[in-house]
Amino acid sequence: MSKRQLLLLKIIIFILCLLPLSWFIYGVFTEQLGANPIEVVTRGLGEWGLQFLLATLCMTPLKDLVKRPWPIQLRRMLGLFSFFYLVLHLSSYLWLDQFFDWAEIWIDIKKRPFITVGVLSLLGLVPLALTSNKWSQRKLGRKWRRLHFLIYPIAILAVVHFFMLVKLDLLRPSIFAAILALLLGYRLFKAGFGQKK
Repeated sequence: MSKRQLLLLKIIIFILCLLPLSWFIYGVFTEQLGANPIEVVTRGLGEWGLQFLLATLCMTPLKDLVKRPWPIQLRRMLGLFSFFYLVLHLSSYLWLDQFFDWAEIWIDIKKRPFITVGVLSLLGLVPLALTSNKWSQRKLGRKWRRLHFLIYPIAILAVVHFFMLVKLDLLRPSIFAAILALLLGYRLFKAGFGQKK
């Protein structure tokens, strides 16, 4: 893939990544999000953040499948979009749902521990987002890989958060859990196969 083709692909994916947010904004202003638009927006942003997180993890298997480096060159953008949507997810809860009433938020956290799990997964993404640039990769060296391996336990926490959130309708979190299990299995298989070689 040429540099021009890669740039075009990045622009297309960048635009596609903004479409969910555009839909939520449009839905709010046109009142098309149902009786509880705040819940739709908050949950929707979180679910899209998780989808982008899993898409980020898919880039390494995709690179191995196509035997080309371009999926890795998309990984950073997808990871940052995941972080962006998950920050919006938390922000919409703090602002639109709780109006930054910290006393009420604390009570809510004690009553609903899935919020704690979600916040922990988001906090785990902060150092990954901050060190996703090439300068940090060069500066940290091997430590960079170990740090960014945290994306797997973070993804597990995010899926657990989703399970705890929905309680009854477990189909969608189960799909995410199955995809994550396959990605983890692939990673472990690849690590084991690499050691044998």
